[in-house]
Amino acid sequence: MNVQEVAAQYGEYLIEKRRYFHQHPEVSTKEYHTSKAIKEALDEIGVSWRPCGLETGVLVTIQGAKPGKTILLRGDMDALTVQETTGAPYASKNEGIMHACGHDCHIAMLLTATRILHDMKEELCGTVKLAFQPAEEVALGAKSMVEQGALDGVDACFAIHVWTDVKSGMVSLEAGPRMASADEFHITVKGKGCHGAQPERGVDAAVVTAAIINNLQSVISREISPMDPAVVTVGTIQAGTRWNVVAENSYMTGTTRCFSNEVWETFEERMERVIKGTAEAYRAEAELEYLRIVPPTVNDEAVVSIAQKSAVAVLGENCLASNPATTGGEDFSYFMQRVPGAIALLGTGNEACGAVWPNHSGNFCVDEAQLLKGAMLYAQVAMDFNAQ
Repeated sequence: MNVQEVAAQYGEYLIEKRRYFHQHPEVSTKEYHTSKAIKEALDEIGVSWRPCGLETGVLVTIQGAKPGKTILLRGDMDALTVQETTGAPYASKNEGIMHACGHDCHIAMLLTATRILHDMKEELCGTVKLAFQPAEEVALGAKSMVEQGALDGVDACFAIHVWTDVKSGMVSLEAGPRMASADEFHITVKGKGCHGAQPERGVDAAVVTAAIINNLQSVISREISPMDPAVVTVGTIQAGTRWNVVAENSYMTGTTRCFSNEVWETFEERMERVIKGTAEAYRAEAELEYLRIVPPTVNDEAVVSIAQKSAVAVLGENCLASNPATTGGEDFSYFMQRVPGAIALLGTGNEACGAVWPNHSGNFCVDEAQLLKGAMLYAQVAMDFNAQ
């Protein structure tokens, strides 16, 4: 038996599961019905599982008949607060909530991969852990699964994300940075209010705010190599209370992005130095609250090499596509900080079926005909890695 032969019997199963989960989306940390349905499906297969990750995560273990390594396969399962506008017959039944990022596909592909690997366990080397992860969209699920022991004894990890920017039938599997870090910051400036006609008697928080915004860009242009992309964006500003009053306080929020773990580790220190120094120069005070959300997602070269060969084995010689890294974040990076890993972008973009909309759109949809390829890729990577 090979993966393609075993997978051939599960095409309808995969689509049925995908559409079921698409109709019943649940937001991050609240995936209770989704978790229950996954557990019931796993019991039908007859595999061992345990709760892992917040209140809804599930970790499956399949032990092969032959000795080998251990790999973890991840599929996330939370939806978004997006109103669906696809008009699909299996559209979301939960008002204002939608699987607009393809996590319904990930659940169905991973469940199907579970079936394939269970059927092939006599030929499977080592152990496969399959992580049905909650709360990816709020970057809590992966960290929780790691804390609850999902990576104990694991040698590598692998994930798939459906991607409409990649042509259907292709897969983007490249080494190096694939997704950026995604952090959040809050800056509070304290000045001294006074009459707008007598600004010399106060400390203008609005002027300090403008200087901080400008000076933060020097962190990017003068402290980080131009060969190492990074972003600091101030997204909101609140300053002042009246047109003829010098602003006493201001408040800013924003985000940082980068592709380097080294830059990610130093972003907070660099920003705090610039923020406090700028405020002091203007006779004000400023405080930075920096929230680390997810580190960069960096594919391991050795894992990618194995996964590329696996992709060719199940998808064909010309299946590998090149796709640029994205500044969107992915909490799978928390698994990859602990063990080498890779994330693949499975091409589901197809104009013929309307799969042209970006992730998080109310019109987001996928070329369902490609999803079985994702399940096969999950299974083949596990078979190939563990036999190394």
